[in-house]
Amino acid sequence: MAGKMSVDEQLALIKVNLQEVLNQEIIEEALKKGEPLKIYWGTATTGRPHCGYFVPILKLAQFLQAGCHVTILLADVHGFLDNLKAPIELVKFRAEYYRLVITALLKAVRVPIDKLHFVLGSSYQLTPEYTMDLFRLSTVVTEHDAKKAGAEVVKQVENATLSGLIYPLMQALDEEYLKVDAQFGGVDQRKIFALAKEVLPRLGMKERAHLMNPMVPGLQGGKMSASDPDSKIDLLDTADAVRKKLKKAVASPLQVEGNGVLSFVEYVLLPASSLKYGTQKFVIERRDAEPLEYTNIEDMQNDYKADKLTPQMLKPAVTEALISLLEPIQAEFQASQEWKDVETKAYPPPPAPPKKEKKKKDKGSFYPKKVTAQPDGHVEGADKDKVDVGEESGAAAVEKLGLEDNA
Repeated sequence: MAGKMSVDEQLALIKVNLQEVLNQEIIEEALKKGEPLKIYWGTATTGRPHCGYFVPILKLAQFLQAGCHVTILLADVHGFLDNLKAPIELVKFRAEYYRLVITALLKAVRVPIDKLHFVLGSSYQLTPEYTMDLFRLSTVVTEHDAKKAGAEVVKQVENATLSGLIYPLMQALDEEYLKVDAQFGGVDQRKIFALAKEVLPRLGMKERAHLMNPMVPGLQGGKMSASDPDSKIDLLDTADAVRKKLKKAVASPLQVEGNGVLSFVEYVLLPASSLKYGTQKFVIERRDAEPLEYTNIEDMQNDYKADKLTPQMLKPAVTEALISLLEPIQAEFQASQEWKDVETKAYPPPPAPPKKEKKKKDKGSFYPKKVTAQPDGHVEGADKDKVDVGEESGAAAVEKLGLEDNA
């Protein structure tokens, strides 16, 4: 499809549904040369991916449709640095789980993935060259600027560790090592993008363009979060679970702003219909009248504000459309023993309640660690530090991060 597009058409498809673009001239220059625009999107492999991931994935699908080369960075080291959201013992399994999920998401909307490439962060971020450049970068970035850059991305805690300051520096440096023209991410990453734009040239590295999609509200309003079960729908949730969660979703009558259900139609269901069927369309069945059919979000929002489209009509339609979108992903999961095995290793279920039995004096070195898995994938318990950071040497930690690039 991209071969038949003009530069203006490619640019329009690249920019659709974005909130902001920095250094657009870099994108235009690459397109005018007739070269594929090289874009990367990074995701820290922490909590289980939920339906909110459809938002960036469908944007990546549009990049691919416009002829771009897309690199997905499975940021395993970043997940470890972000307040230990990904314990060292689970990082490599979570990275593989993310690769399987993202591939299934793109296949679900029938996107060719021949120009898609997965890269594991630890495959190059542990090299001497990268480490030296990270040291160089640390000499031109202040503690204040590093903290400010990561404020909306890295989990903020009192008396934060240095790892949260390293996180944004690495994300900036990744642009150079992945050899891309542009980085894509949510508008919450804008401060990291601004940091990269400012400091990379000071190390003799070129500026990149930055593409930002808006932050889509969760089902309860606010940001969709893996740590809030009511704000998100897991990609493997059953149809009944999807119906239950969407029934509880916040969709105030006449209100468009902050309406997570309407936003899901705008950024997921409408673009998905275009990719799957070649035309953008969302249909809402009505019991005693003709169906409402929408080809753009503006008409839908106007009808919602006029009360022609009500929450009672909207939520069931979104529910069934989402269930239909999830069906091929869940079918692939059920058919893949590899994916099931990886899921169990990446997100081990909480241990069964201990049985009351006589306490033994010597439990031995192999006694199970006392931790409990939380909804967002991190662990809590008496042995939390042993699981998060690992008890072995740095070399052993590197081995735990290792995962062959299967792309």
